[in-house]
Amino acid sequence: MKNTRSLVTLGALTAIELIFLLTPIGTVPIGPLSISLGMIPVAIAAIALGPVGGLILGSVFGIMSFLQCIGIGVPSGMGAILFGIDPFLAFVQRFIPRALDGLLCGFIFRGVAKLNKETACAVTGFCAAFLNTAFFMSALVLLFGNTEYVQGLMDGRNVLAFIVAFVGVNAVVEMLASTILVGLVGIALIHAHFITVPAKPAEKAA
Repeated sequence: MKNTRSLVTLGALTAIELIFLLTPIGTVPIGPLSISLGMIPVAIAAIALGPVGGLILGSVFGIMSFLQCIGIGVPSGMGAILFGIDPFLAFVQRFIPRALDGLLCGFIFRGVAKLNKETACAVTGFCAAFLNTAFFMSALVLLFGNTEYVQGLMDGRNVLAFIVAFVGVNAVVEMLASTILVGLVGIALIHAHFITVPAKPAEKAA
């Protein structure tokens, strides 16, 4: 966030994130499934702008995800129910996982890029989708697990079985799509010298 290019990049990724979350464009149907593209701009921000950029885009995602609970953007049936139970906890459950995801992805990219920058892009894409699902579902169980609504969804299953059954194949498809798309975009940005990556240990020694 120290120069004009970083601010322009942040603005462009924020605009894409808002389009994804305010319109059906960000949800891609694949047969009986649908995948969300919401974490992809967050992961790209983490690659291009570091942990701070990832945190900012993750926060935008989290805020918009919360607003979907009250019908702004693509409505969320689950979000509306959680908002009706406890608006504050609904905000925490929607916002914190996405902001934390973006922040961590920035550090993940920096760490893995010291070993291999191309691999780091794909790993960051995978982690963005995986952590989003893991944090979101964990927050759901932690904050609303004792409510009648979530207990009904769990239907007597333990937490792990509930999460696996609930996210199902949909989450796997999202992880695959995020890994491929973020990997390709990140590699393109690196080869275009649009972003820099940490030097490998051997390069530093030289």
